[in-house]
Amino acid sequence: MTFQPNPGDGIVVNGTAYTVGQHPAAPGVAYAQAGRQGIVYQLIPVDGELHEAKALKVFFPKFRIPAMVYQSEHMGNYREIPGLQVSSREVLTPERNGDLIAEYPDLLYAVIMPWIHGCTWFDVISDQRNLGRSDSLMLAKALAAIGSSMEQRGLAHCDLSAPNVMLPFFSEVKLPEGAAAVELVDVEQMYSPKMDRPDVLLAGSPGYAAHRTVHSGLWSSYADRFAGAVIIAEMLGWSDPAIVNRAWGESYFDQHEMQTPCERYFLLKKSLGQRWGTRIADLFGRTWDSQDLSSCPTFGEWLIALSSLSEEEVVEEAQAPVAAAAAHDDKADESRSETVQEVPAEIMASLGIEPGTREVNDNVVGRLFHQARDLEDAGNLSGALEIFRSAYHFVKKDSPLEVELAAAIQGLEEQLRPAEESSNKGIKALLLSRKFMLSTAAAIVILAGSAITVNQILAEKAESRQLDAQKLAEQQAQEKEEAARKQEEEARRQQEEAAQKEAEAKKAEEERKKAEEAKKAQEAEQALKEQEKAELQAKYEKQAKYEAYLASLEGKKKKQALQEKYDNQAKYEAYLAQLEEKKNRQAQEEAAAREAAKAEAERQARARAAQQAQAAALQKQRSQNVVELVALYNKAYNAQVAGNKDRAKNAAREFIQLYNKDKAYYKTVGKMSSRLSNLQQFISDDSHWIPKL
Repeated sequence: MTFQPNPGDGIVVNGTAYTVGQHPAAPGVAYAQAGRQGIVYQLIPVDGELHEAKALKVFFPKFRIPAMVYQSEHMGNYREIPGLQVSSREVLTPERNGDLIAEYPDLLYAVIMPWIHGCTWFDVISDQRNLGRSDSLMLAKALAAIGSSMEQRGLAHCDLSAPNVMLPFFSEVKLPEGAAAVELVDVEQMYSPKMDRPDVLLAGSPGYAAHRTVHSGLWSSYADRFAGAVIIAEMLGWSDPAIVNRAWGESYFDQHEMQTPCERYFLLKKSLGQRWGTRIADLFGRTWDSQDLSSCPTFGEWLIALSSLSEEEVVEEAQAPVAAAAAHDDKADESRSETVQEVPAEIMASLGIEPGTREVNDNVVGRLFHQARDLEDAGNLSGALEIFRSAYHFVKKDSPLEVELAAAIQGLEEQLRPAEESSNKGIKALLLSRKFMLSTAAAIVILAGSAITVNQILAEKAESRQLDAQKLAEQQAQEKEEAARKQEEEARRQQEEAAQKEAEAKKAEEERKKAEEAKKAQEAEQALKEQEKAELQAKYEKQAKYEAYLASLEGKKKKQALQEKYDNQAKYEAYLAQLEEKKNRQAQEEAAAREAAKAEAERQARARAAQQAQAAALQKQRSQNVVELVALYNKAYNAQVAGNKDRAKNAAREFIQLYNKDKAYYKTVGKMSSRLSNLQQFISDDSHWIPKL
């Protein structure tokens, strides 16, 4: 039996009794939502609150995969991450739910998980609902926080789009304390280093997929960076009516516009710069111009930038940033430190950053460093450079780790620049840089001051203590010199290794190109030989036929030649008849195709007419109900004025009963919500005076 429940039908799953919910906009229809992989039904617990409702996802046959059991067990480890509430999943298996699956075979490997209340970001875009500045910033920060938490664990949603971003923040159902403002759903494609690659991969959703890199499907730890940045930009832009009015439809961008210099991109980037500052606009610009997903900004960068913004103050568009070389200036370092200190402590802690400093814990730095090295070994120098820069932004100033990262960044920048620009730079440029010179001078001053202090103390002590202290100071100086020398050698070694790897990569690429060219030349030569052989064979066959024809002419009489002529004529006429028959058959097939297309068009027209009629009937009924609601409210008001409280309460109850049948619609009409509130207060307390509206 197929699983097609009606509202109110009971079902018992894993010992818990549920009833199928009713769709709020369609009385008498089960609350179900269709997706690309299956249909999700709302299950309301018999003994529980509405916010404890569950979602039963019934997959289409193509997506009923036994490995879903292992995947769901592994995903359960992430249920505590804010925004991944649906990771708490239970799969219906033949071992645990044999009787239920036997009754409804469609429930094989179905998944039961928490029901996420509220609308989707897709609904906000489709309804062209303008948001306030504080709401836009809150939603963007919530999504960035989810993405940052997932990236720190090596996770990615892999199908991040407007329909898969739920907004419990706008839910009408009262949610528990601490509920997330944004939740992600449809997590069956989630990437994790500990999970197997899905059999079927999705190539992203229109309006959110980066067309430069998406070909056969998304499944990597970087998969969410581009789509997530687009959604964050949409959330921030939705506080600007000009952006809302320019939306393409179901998303702000048309898929054909992705990563192109289109009008919508420049309009959105300009709005972000004017309303949220150039730092936000620059992050979005980096995303749009990225050549691959790994070079897009991380969610951590988005979260830090968003956390420093104000909900009330509108940021004016700032001047364009200075040249890249000025980024190493002391003033740039001070402004960067001040920006980091503005981030709330809890956000910094979630990223592994110690509040009030630029330091991260060893695990985070180590992971970033090894990730960059892996990209560098794979030949992705630009991606490695971006990650090195992200790590350099937070390390302690003038620390050995900063020097090492600076050397790595310098080496990669020289490899990515033309040879003539990089010839005059390297270790000498690093040693002559202002930052390195200032750091060295500061170290010398500190050592000199320490030596003076030690000498003053040693003058008052025994000479043996003085000699020991001098030896210790010399030993420390030697250790510092040795450490500096090792750091310099390590930086030089890394640059030499990077140059060697680049040379080896270039050599391998040249050898590959040569091999391909040789293979193509060999194939072309073989094809030419085959062609010459075929032409020669055809020539021999033609000559043989001609000689046979001459022999037949000599050995046959005039009557035989005439008979051959008649035979050839008959064959030609038969050939013409076949051509005519084929032409008639093609004409009949084309006529049948036209008739089928015409019938399909008529069927679609009838379907659209039926939908329009249904919609008109629903609108008509709603209009009548609005009139009746107003009449019932006035009836309750007049009865209260007349002193008949019982009659007034009856009218109020009728009003509430009619209002609850389609409350999602009536709360948007005029002052219906205010009327409902007044009547509910009157029923609770008949001393409450119903105002005349």
